[in-house]
Amino acid sequence: MKPAKTRQILTAPRSWRDMPMGDYFRDALTQQLQPYLGKLYGFHMLKIGSLSAEINTSQCAISHQVNVGIEGDELQVIANNTQLPFESKSVDACLLAHTLAWSQDPHRVLREVDRVLIDDGWMIISGFNPFSLLGISKGIPGLHSRAPWSGRMFSQVRLLDWLSLLNYEVVYRTRFQVVPWHRQGGRVISAHLPALGCLNIVVARKRTFPLTPTKMKKNLSQSQLRQTVNVTRQFREVKDQDST
Repeated sequence: MKPAKTRQILTAPRSWRDMPMGDYFRDALTQQLQPYLGKLYGFHMLKIGSLSAEINTSQCAISHQVNVGIEGDELQVIANNTQLPFESKSVDACLLAHTLAWSQDPHRVLREVDRVLIDDGWMIISGFNPFSLLGISKGIPGLHSRAPWSGRMFSQVRLLDWLSLLNYEVVYRTRFQVVPWHRQGGRVISAHLPALGCLNIVVARKRTFPLTPTKMKKNLSQSQLRQTVNVTRQFREVKDQDST
């Protein structure tokens, strides 16, 4: 497995229109997100990256939404994804639509997003599936320098592992859109082969307590209970001897 951090200079597209079938990818992603955008609540939402800024999130109950990134037409705050100019635990939800695909250090981006999110805040991540038809075609000569093939493609399993280390609870995940069109049977193919979908979505919530108790804590509590019982028994034996 390749390391997450890379020295390669990655340039994210300014818009979905800058990649082939980009409009179809954007519309499919927006449609899949609608049921979960309606469940978000709070005061502030960040849409990180130029591609996130173009996702229609009008159905979200969070009214104050800010587009943040380095370069793009829809951005409202110009900032690096690894140095967000917001206070810790001040944001209720963050949307990273293909943000990690063009990040040199996705771990650092996730840690920075985790810093600004409140407890029980929402993180929504999307990206391209490396095991899809789109991911396989990345090996074709001449495509690696063009979007979307110029970006990095992380498997859903890898994303889940990263979120687990940050103590996030995944509430929804899916793959969809096997081919980037609906006509000529594209809708049928996408409906019956979701595992080969070229788009990934992961919706997770930030948790402040361990999702599973550690083995060390279990052993510690058991050993303390035994010691207390033994001490009580020894005290009673000594007391009985003194009375005789």
